[in-house]
Amino acid sequence: MQKLNATIAAIRPLDKAAMQAARERQDQLTKPRGSLGRLETLSVQLAGILGTPRPRLRDKAVVTMAGDHGVVAEGVSAFPQEVTPQMVYNFLRGGAAINVLARHAGARVVVVDMGVAVDLDPHPDLVVKKIGYGTGNIAVEPAMTREQAIAALEAGIEVVEAEVARGLDVLATGDMGIGNTTPSAAIAAAITGRAPGEIVGRGTGLDEVGVARKIGAVQRALAANRPDPYDGVDVLAKVGGFEIGGLAGAILGAAAAGRPVVVDGFISTAAAMIAVSLAPQVRPYLIAAHHSQERGHRIMLDWLGLHPLLNLDLRLGEGTGAALAFHVLDAACAVLNEMATFAEAGVSEEIEKTEKEGRILEA
Repeated sequence: MQKLNATIAAIRPLDKAAMQAARERQDQLTKPRGSLGRLETLSVQLAGILGTPRPRLRDKAVVTMAGDHGVVAEGVSAFPQEVTPQMVYNFLRGGAAINVLARHAGARVVVVDMGVAVDLDPHPDLVVKKIGYGTGNIAVEPAMTREQAIAALEAGIEVVEAEVARGLDVLATGDMGIGNTTPSAAIAAAITGRAPGEIVGRGTGLDEVGVARKIGAVQRALAANRPDPYDGVDVLAKVGGFEIGGLAGAILGAAAAGRPVVVDGFISTAAAMIAVSLAPQVRPYLIAAHHSQERGHRIMLDWLGLHPLLNLDLRLGEGTGAALAFHVLDAACAVLNEMATFAEAGVSEEIEKTEKEGRILEA
């Protein structure tokens, strides 16, 4: 608990001076003010997080954490639990969607075993932080002990500390774990107070009968465990997952180190909710990558106060949406750093006056 408390205490407000300088430069670039929309606000946010008026994201990592879930016994997934280790090996071979998209974005993939139900073969690129061999079945018992929840959070912090030591500039969160949309939905329902039926989705592709079964499992999980919505550790311990805890810790660790966090989809957003429950000051460090197809994702994003960058009908996880969002962040930094100001370009500032007067400019 000492590492967790120290990490939370280390999270500072964004650098206002850097944000102001970035905003002033944006207003001097050869364009009407605000005409690049989110690219402008993103560049200012990144300046505040990284503490520099000219942010650059040279070193990117997608941390993909894996864990299994006892609740698969309730028939909540279209795939068997054996797929979890099989996909981890696929990540390590570089053959999964996240590997392809991360390579395209110039990012490395860090694969972490937080709680896969079997022992994985040793691999030089596999980080082993195993807390247990899968969680308990949350429909009838807690996912883990409180001590295990804290251990998962602190393991996630350690993973990010190691990446920061390697030069990390920006973190993206990813996940792998058959059945993990069920605990994610339970976390969201517990924290927001919304009904499971508003949050539970199809996951890996359930039909209507499967979705109804999954809603029932979440309802039973909340009734059996009664997680305290004001205690993020309690929510994680009672209805969460080892990889979700690891991701929440990674988010906290990145914020404490002054690094932006690109939050992927449904499972990563559940982890972000745990992180924000523990440390509300982490919110400004978060960037929502995309709006997942999962039914309750919008509710979760609204609770966090986040507006996703992309909406591509994704529901894969792994960090795929976050890897795609890296391109948008790179573009935001490039605009701020590489565009000329009016003075540098020798362009008349009449363009600004014209904009203020509401006239339409033609190229």
